[in-house]
Amino acid sequence: QVQLVESGGGLVQTGGSLRLSCAASGRTFSSYAMAWFRQAPGKEREFVAVISRINWSGGSTYYADSVKGRFTISRDNAKNAVYLQMNSLKPEDTAVYYCAASKYDGSLDNLSEYDYWGQGTQVTVSS
Repeated sequence: QVQLVESGGGLVQTGGSLRLSCAASGRTFSSYAMAWFRQAPGKEREFVAVISRINWSGGSTYYADSVKGRFTISRDNAKNAVYLQMNSLKPEDTAVYYCAASKYDGSLDNLSEYDYWGQGTQVTVSS
């Protein structure tokens, strides 16, 4: 069982930056691929970024095209945490951001591949 708690959301102006954090419980954190998804009002939840399990491909990352070059996902297994550094934010990045954990490998851009979810943190980018 893994419990995930996100933090770091808030209100920021266009072009600004935010760093989201996700704290995970459990002793097997490093055996899970970790990802960020987001859901804007009236839209489906969508994939943002994923970082692989450390014991598979050494922590490789994969991003949605809409955030590539602006967002960076990272993890700290010693702290049981995953982060999302968001730079050059745009109004269309406004959404609730969710942390998720998966036992699988690969690009993992589908919601059904994830076993555990956090409660979400709101990010609002003003124009």
